[in-house]
Amino acid sequence: MELAISGSVNSIGKQFALRSDGRIDRHTSHYRSPILIKCLPSAFDGRALLYAVATKFNWRFCGLRYWMHDKLSCRKPERKFGPGKESRGLEIQGKDDFSYHLKTPLSSKGMAPDEAIPEAMCNVEETKAPVYKFKENKDQNVISDGAGSLSKSSFLLKAKSSRQSPPGGTVSSLCIAVIGATGELARRKVFPALFALYYSGFLPEDVGIFGYSRKNLTDEDLRSLIASTLTCRIDHQKNCGDKMDAFLNRTCYIKGGENNKDGMLELNARMEKIESEYGANRIFYLSVPQEALLDVTSSLADYAQTSKGWNRIIIEKPFGFDAISSNQLTRSLLSKFEEKQIYRIDHLLGKNIIENITVLRFSNLVFEPLWCRAYIRSVQVILSEDWGMETRGRYFDQYGIIRDIVQSHILQTIALFAMEPPVSLEDEDIRNEKVKVLRSIRKLELGDVVLGQYKDSSMKKGEIYLNTLTPTFFAAVLYIDNARWDGVPFMIKAGMGLIKHRVEIRIQFHNVPGNLYRECIGSSIDLATNELILRDVPDEAILVKVNNKIPGLGLQLDASELNLLYKEKYNEEIPDSYEHLLLDVIDGDNHLFMRSDEVAAAWDILTPVLNEVDKNNVAPEIYEFGGRGPTGAYYLGAKHGVRWADE
Repeated sequence: MELAISGSVNSIGKQFALRSDGRIDRHTSHYRSPILIKCLPSAFDGRALLYAVATKFNWRFCGLRYWMHDKLSCRKPERKFGPGKESRGLEIQGKDDFSYHLKTPLSSKGMAPDEAIPEAMCNVEETKAPVYKFKENKDQNVISDGAGSLSKSSFLLKAKSSRQSPPGGTVSSLCIAVIGATGELARRKVFPALFALYYSGFLPEDVGIFGYSRKNLTDEDLRSLIASTLTCRIDHQKNCGDKMDAFLNRTCYIKGGENNKDGMLELNARMEKIESEYGANRIFYLSVPQEALLDVTSSLADYAQTSKGWNRIIIEKPFGFDAISSNQLTRSLLSKFEEKQIYRIDHLLGKNIIENITVLRFSNLVFEPLWCRAYIRSVQVILSEDWGMETRGRYFDQYGIIRDIVQSHILQTIALFAMEPPVSLEDEDIRNEKVKVLRSIRKLELGDVVLGQYKDSSMKKGEIYLNTLTPTFFAAVLYIDNARWDGVPFMIKAGMGLIKHRVEIRIQFHNVPGNLYRECIGSSIDLATNELILRDVPDEAILVKVNNKIPGLGLQLDASELNLLYKEKYNEEIPDSYEHLLLDVIDGDNHLFMRSDEVAAAWDILTPVLNEVDKNNVAPEIYEFGGRGPTGAYYLGAKHGVRWADE
């Protein structure tokens, strides 16, 4: 038996043949890269054509499903936002095992006309892999399976398909439900992000959008509620009104009532009415309070999942209150869902700066050798806000800044920064390395922590709901006990009501040993220290601080910054982080989402300090709203030989 796959990249032809002995022959008049053997979809620019070459085809000898799984599994191509740009993979599967790569963003009309369109969905046990169209050839309309001749449709049925070919190569439908649709987060962030994806062409035009809550609303009520929050991109204004109307018309409301079972049954029924009979995929965004999460997920798992495709749930942080409650939540979720179905979202991890950590390190030879204790003196991760908690007071009063920001965003940033090179860019390879870093972090002592709470004398009574011990500021020093980072202090600072909105990662290098210019530098430590700065706010940039000679007579040194300012270099609007992460969920890319063992490892770092703070009623240091934060943070930095970036 022989199968051939043909594809082209930049008009370079390539052919491969799978022989009966299990080996692959390459027929390459212009073969240039061995990666094509491992990563066929990428090499073919997202296109693959499968056809029978021999007159006899023994299905029992080489199953199509296993051959495709082995040969077409590769990293999804880099995507760009906006129609007509690079492809984004949309998985068509039962339990997240296969990827189907599209050249252009989805639409209700299917794929681009030059793509090979799936002629049928293959219902292969627990997975639903796409069955690719046979190459049109008069000698290939009839195939033999070893027991007689079969037509193409009969052959597809023979390949464990129980459905007829869908007309026009229709792909699996997609439904997205926002649970807690009337909440602030859903209205201000989730629905606008979904519309931005829809407007840019990254959602199919026939996507189903469902809002679910306990309020007594109609479809039109929900549409009116979210319409004012929807905006078209600055760089895409064409047909904005039409697109917005189309999106709102595809948005429906489900009243959950007091009984989530009835509500989820109704949601399931409404979804089934618009879903394709050949395949259906569902995403559930759970924008609900932590106390309601277990009841919602249990009802959802039992009554609202589809059996015709994959189901994925998105859970907002915080992921528990401490190690014990987090473990209970994880056990409950894993009793209803598989790990690969769960996406624990933190919108701060969707920032461009987070993706740039690994890109800058692993794709630039100038940085990778320096990424260790031999060259790096300290690392600072800073997230400071210049506003308070007026709109989040009750939520923030319960969880505080440690559970809200540090447990997820700060520790995930450190894990991505400090991890060893992963085997590949596959999701699980990256997550495996991240959890190793978290498990290597030394036990955090209360003496290495500074807590603060802002005080605003101008606030009126009732505008904020903080009790006397809820911290709005957290600073700490972490040490990673492994060979790469032994002895390097990782300084973290997160605070509200500070003088400046700043989000950055600052890497400070060691001084030059035996520096020939030490007399010119004198006692100025800042001048002697090279720094690499990854900044998200106020202006997204990559900065490298170096020493140079000031022009003119004499010898005077100056510390200058080599500046890559994004707004000057790239004339593009940066998508919101929710758009980025929602697109990752659709694509099945979960490397920016915390796995259960990562969540547990993060809580193991923070829970002992949280318990000690609660047990001893440790009072946070008061600082003025709009100031630099508690003075204790500066003493903490000095204790470990580090000057904060804002000093």
